[in-house]
Amino acid sequence: MNDLTRNVEVDVDVAVIGAGQAGLSSAYHLARAGLDHVVLDHSPRPGGAWQFRWPSLTYGRVHGMHALPGMELTDADPSRPSSQVIGEYFAAYEDRFDLRVQRPVDVSAVREGDDGRLRVETSAGIWSARALINATGTWDRPFWPRYPGQETFRGRQLHTANYPGPQEFAGARVIVVGGGTSAVQHLLEIAEVAAETTWATRRPPVFRDGSFGEAEGRAAVALVDERVRRGLPPQSVVSVTGLPLNDAVRAGLASGVLDRRPAFERITPAGAVWADGSRVDADVILWATGFRAAVDHLAPLRLREPGGGIRVEGTRAVRDERIHLVGYGPSASTIGANRAGGAAVREIRRLPARERAVSPAA
Repeated sequence: MNDLTRNVEVDVDVAVIGAGQAGLSSAYHLARAGLDHVVLDHSPRPGGAWQFRWPSLTYGRVHGMHALPGMELTDADPSRPSSQVIGEYFAAYEDRFDLRVQRPVDVSAVREGDDGRLRVETSAGIWSARALINATGTWDRPFWPRYPGQETFRGRQLHTANYPGPQEFAGARVIVVGGGTSAVQHLLEIAEVAAETTWATRRPPVFRDGSFGEAEGRAAVALVDERVRRGLPPQSVVSVTGLPLNDAVRAGLASGVLDRRPAFERITPAGAVWADGSRVDADVILWATGFRAAVDHLAPLRLREPGGGIRVEGTRAVRDERIHLVGYGPSASTIGANRAGGAAVREIRRLPARERAVSPAA
């Protein structure tokens, strides 16, 4: 694409940024509503964030994968990597509903445009949209905590976002930091090949035994929703539901693999030091410390509240009714993203139509 083409604005009713579960669900509902739209995705192929998951995360170990609207995921082999199974499913979904996702396209900024429209600036050109559905998720913004001495560590530091699977930790002494599901999964498989593992978390982990029904799910989502309504950065739904206590976790607790230590105080060239003076030498520190919402491209619209988050009612940004965040906060689960995609489209259809002003011919 030449520079001239890049500077030409393409008009659409709605721009969708991201083609994971939330983006594809939104595109499905937009197509059914007859709204002209474009779907922009910076990933190299279909699959959303799933395509980047580590190979040892098989489909049978995925928690709560919900089918996209209008097409079930059937007969999936639970022993295959989830990145392959879900990537193929998303690709088939895009093809069946002719969603025509444009990729790889990087969105650099969304700004106020002309005549009440939004200007979406990307690596593939500029789109002018009446409304925007942001479905960028969190995978592109891994959170790395900062500790004194971190830069002096002589070993390897990596994050869940670039976790390669357990094979690269054979014979190593590994500290896993973080209290979520990913940390537990990493520990259980790394412990089978590592020389030693240590688990460190800021808060004691809470394990959930027994069933997790609809009522419990609604209560958990309500807690996450309450934060975004106050303009605070969203927490994950998992952070308020606790860790599922399955057979593998029970075995890890019984063997000591999941014996948790509090967060260390500082990092040394050889490992980590705790407040009580105890030390652990390590070859690797694996940060399973979660992700933050990837919304920096929305910064020109000034949507953030003093608390650091974007205040949302349903999916709509309170500061700008044209902006809908799907897969953000309470809609971050796969079933939540499906429902939110439909809800966002229903609200967008109620927006007043604003046509571009046409300059008279000279």
